[in-house]
Amino acid sequence: MLVSIWRMSKMAASDFSETCPKDEKAVELLGKRWTALILRSLIEGPRRFTKIKAYVEGVSDRLLSERLQEMEEAGVVVRRVQAQRPVLIEYSLTAKGADLRRVVEAIQGWADQWEPEAEAKEAGVRR
Repeated sequence: MLVSIWRMSKMAASDFSETCPKDEKAVELLGKRWTALILRSLIEGPRRFTKIKAYVEGVSDRLLSERLQEMEEAGVVVRRVQAQRPVLIEYSLTAKGADLRRVVEAIQGWADQWEPEAEAKEAGVRR
């Protein structure tokens, strides 16, 4: 895990002395509530709206629609309408979106290492 993050850091510029508009735009999109979970739900393949909503517990229909539209506008998600009765709409990741898998895996690795402390606090358990 750390090796892959290190490799990714070697690929990117390591000068953090100035802000980067590209980084800011990416974080703006991915940092919105529910977006990372929506992305995660689509990593394994296309899903219908109801399946994404079931995966992302607690998100409203309106907000899920809004996030999917934002992700579509950013070129991360594609919406496919299949003309049949009833109409079938599926969402899937584009190549740009699929490339975010490493980011999702890195976040999951970080959470696995550091978030058990938060879970223990919520459960009232001290470590």
